Amino acid sequence: MKGFILYPTYRIKNNKAYIVLIGKLENNQTFATLTPFQPYFYIKKSDLKLAKSLEDFKYEETKFKTFDNKPVVKIILDLPKEVPELRNIFESEGIRCYEADIRFAYRFLIDNNIQSCIEIEGDYDSSEYIDQIYQKPNIKPASFIPKLKVLAIDIETDNKSSQIYSISLYSSDIKEVLMVSDKKLKNAASYPTEEEMLYAFYDKIKSSDPDILTGWNFIDFDLKIIRKRFKKYNIPFTLGRDNTVCKLRLENDFFRTSQADFPGRIVLDGIDLLKSSFIKLNSYKLDDAAEAILGSKKLIQFKDKQKEINELYNKDKEKLALYNLKDSELVYKILKKTGVIDLTIQRSLLTGLPLDRVNASIASLDQLYLKETKKLNLVAPSSFYNIKESSITGGYVKESEPGLYDYILVLDFKSLYPSIIRTFNIDPASYKYNCSKDDIKAPNGACFKNTDGILPKIIERLWKERDQAKKSNNQLSSLAIKILMNSFFGVLANPSCRFFSLDIANAITHFGQFIIKLSAKEIEKLGYKVIYSDTDSLFVISKASCLKDATKIGKFLEQEINSFYKDYVKKKYKRTSFLELEFEKCYVKLLLPKIRGKETGAKKRYAGLIIKDNKEEIQVTGMETVRSDWTDLAKEFQKELLDLIFHDKDPAPYIQKCVKDLFSGKLDKKLIYRKSLRKELKDYTKTTPPHVKAARKLSSLSSNVIEYVITIDGPEPVQEQKNKIDYEHYLNKQLKPIAESILVFFNKTFDDIIKGNTQTSLSSFS
Repeated sequence: MKGFILYPTYRIKNNKAYIVLIGKLENNQTFATLTPFQPYFYIKKSDLKLAKSLEDFKYEETKFKTFDNKPVVKIILDLPKEVPELRNIFESEGIRCYEADIRFAYRFLIDNNIQSCIEIEGDYDSSEYIDQIYQKPNIKPASFIPKLKVLAIDIETDNKSSQIYSISLYSSDIKEVLMVSDKKLKNAASYPTEEEMLYAFYDKIKSSDPDILTGWNFIDFDLKIIRKRFKKYNIPFTLGRDNTVCKLRLENDFFRTSQADFPGRIVLDGIDLLKSSFIKLNSYKLDDAAEAILGSKKLIQFKDKQKEINELYNKDKEKLALYNLKDSELVYKILKKTGVIDLTIQRSLLTGLPLDRVNASIASLDQLYLKETKKLNLVAPSSFYNIKESSITGGYVKESEPGLYDYILVLDFKSLYPSIIRTFNIDPASYKYNCSKDDIKAPNGACFKNTDGILPKIIERLWKERDQAKKSNNQLSSLAIKILMNSFFGVLANPSCRFFSLDIANAITHFGQFIIKLSAKEIEKLGYKVIYSDTDSLFVISKASCLKDATKIGKFLEQEINSFYKDYVKKKYKRTSFLELEFEKCYVKLLLPKIRGKETGAKKRYAGLIIKDNKEEIQVTGMETVRSDWTDLAKEFQKELLDLIFHDKDPAPYIQKCVKDLFSGKLDKKLIYRKSLRKELKDYTKTTPPHVKAARKLSSLSSNVIEYVITIDGPEPVQEQKNKIDYEHYLNKQLKPIAESILVFFNKTFDDIIKGNTQTSLSSFS
């Protein structure tokens, strides 16, 4: 029987350690496996004599070696807690330990080459909450996509969160509200006391047996309050799949993610799921997210939410129940429509990490890499935080040549950093301190064996899997692989990674810089000018007069550069090139702005018009239209101006109308700034940005995203605005700089236009 692991852990019985895997079978039943397993780690054989003089322990000879070819012995212990104890003793005496930091349950998965799915053979019993319990079964790796049951939960409370009024539950087969009420209700199940409602909630969780619990700000608000109220009534907080007490690790600020440990289940917060799946929204409030994703909103738009919730509970419990249920429904449908849970499952299948840890990129690389070191009889170093002596070199960004251009080609290297790792064998186990003539020497001087190392082989496998996913139109699998591959450089550059090395990380970025610069030279040898480049892409003047001809030139350059690298890498490094330059698109019109107040070109800021499938689209990078901390007015203003100039239309009338509407108050709803707090309010001491000033005027802080307007008395929060809006601010700080970044190319100024000097000539640009 195949099973998907939801929750890997361990238990101690009779002073022996057992790995416990809890999850979902392919027949939709639950399972648990118990397997005896001993913790262990390694030290160099040359350190064994000293180690034995320090402590008594079991050990055995091995065929394993360190990355620098030193033999090791295996230190075997009885209990997981003994590993850090002995490791600390050894390290205090200068004995280096290897793989002494790996989580015990993950050690078992690595040793058995298990990702997230297993094939289970053996006899089983059952319990009240687990359908099939296997003692010492046969376990081997398997593969299948599980069908997991998701339950969205939302609570409504009084204004002090000291009483829960109601709890809603929403899934594919549950749509219920539990409410404290002494009267029978149409839209909710009534319970005379809060205690009885909470017991009913407990029973609902156990009987419905969901695999995933979710909600919006779920751990920090809903579960925190539920646990507190459970404690008041001595209700066991055992909402997992056994009788173990569930744990919450709550963070005290907005900048670290809280976690929940529910044995046998996974707790996922809806907001974190969207963010970790790279779904960007202007606001992650449930109402805003639902409108953006579903085109739907909460049932009631409150002005003073908590006051009105109290009134509904006292006067209209039926309506409160509908409101409560709608919130859970919105969460469930947002996650369903965006596919973020399915994506999370795919990422778990790729890395072998549980669903609530797939965003842990360092652990993801560990799970993949350490499985391969074991096959090669290699041991990896234990991880410890390294202090960076200098910073990592970034990608090369060429200063743009400002202007408004026609038919600009964008050529982009496909997965540049992963392809560099694969082409030049950038790999921790292949890294060498001293170069020989046959080794690969990176532009920063780092050397690597000229073989196929572990990380390049992992990328090769993932690359093939992604190509297959694309052919099968499995977009979720393709995206999961892309996210994973693109994380490897960041992991190697992270001081907390066991493989961290400035030399290795900089080898990747230096190769990247070298390749972009060399590509630009080769393109210019072919007679085409590069006007901008950014880490992995080049912008080229096509010299074409129509889209069809520009496309032909783009394909020609793609073929020529790829052919060049095929020969170049083979000749210089005696390796196969996996560098792949793609003709990505052609901008029919492209604006490269200047840096404000200067004549030089801006980096990572541009806007262009493309035509795809006979449809026009304006794409913007780094400019106000796509920045979350600019107002809706600024975004709409810039987008409309771009549309006008890309179609050779005079922008003056639009600018004048926009200014008039601003001062008449017609645009007030579009003047809201949104900016996130990056630290606690009390920690802003050196400077006080506008959003911090606004936040300090709030009677209570409920989100790290501050919405505010600029008034004649300075920044004020939208919720508690007291003064009139300062329209001059929006004119000079929002509209004017946006307009002038475009008008500069037509020898006109914003002031000229709003004063009525509108003889703007689009043909005057040269």
